Amino acid sequence: MNILEAIVLAIIEGITEYLPVSSTGHMIITSSFFGIAQEDFTKLFTIVIQLGTILSVVVLYFKRFFQSIDFYLKLLVAFIPAVILGLLLSDFIDSLLENPITVAVSLVIGGFILLKVDDWFTYGEEDEVKIISYSTALKIGFFQCLAMIPGVSRSGASIVGGMSQKLSRTTAAEFSFFLAVPTMLGATLKKSYDYYKAGFTLTNDQVNLLIIGNVVGFLVALLAIKTFIGYLSKHGFKMFGYYRIIIGFIILAIHFFIQPLTVI
Repeated sequence: MNILEAIVLAIIEGITEYLPVSSTGHMIITSSFFGIAQEDFTKLFTIVIQLGTILSVVVLYFKRFFQSIDFYLKLLVAFIPAVILGLLLSDFIDSLLENPITVAVSLVIGGFILLKVDDWFTYGEEDEVKIISYSTALKIGFFQCLAMIPGVSRSGASIVGGMSQKLSRTTAAEFSFFLAVPTMLGATLKKSYDYYKAGFTLTNDQVNLLIIGNVVGFLVALLAIKTFIGYLSKHGFKMFGYYRIIIGFIILAIHFFIQPLTVI
């Protein structure tokens, strides 16, 4: 991986992590086009630069993130399903990450869901995360687990999960942002542990790439979150649904009619 590839991947991570379009799917496809997806460092990089996007949530929602113990307990409850299923299905999830077709199909299916999600659920108008109960937090946590399938979108799954519990779009989105912090931090720690356990060590150049990736991801995510919340509250999910469908079919067309895609 060179600096340009690192910057491009970080920009994509920053833009897509909190949008319902699947950051993992976009990273897999982009790194596949670069021809670096099979590299162990690339797999580490795409996870570790999430630290930068985590920090963007903490900065933007500083006062609301550092609030009551009750708030953190709700995040913990929502986080537990991902921990359990992530550990139980680790090998299966890794195998899915190696299949761009899984990403494409998930993008298309998720796109059609986003086209209709605003019509499916009657949601509230009170935009306060504190109204979320423990049972609602747990249900959102199970929805988030759907994102273990590449292309589903962690933010999209958890936002839809929140709306299914009659939360407003804004409240569901903000809780999804907060839930990303423990979820992505946990994924980063696990991936880093696995990397070193496998006997790999980071070179100075690789450390510099991780620093660049986190800084770029942080700055881009700041803008993406603010833009997304404003757009979502006014227009809903349809644009993201159309985008997912188009991108998914483009990936399928490239794979079957131009050049087979693989990250293996």
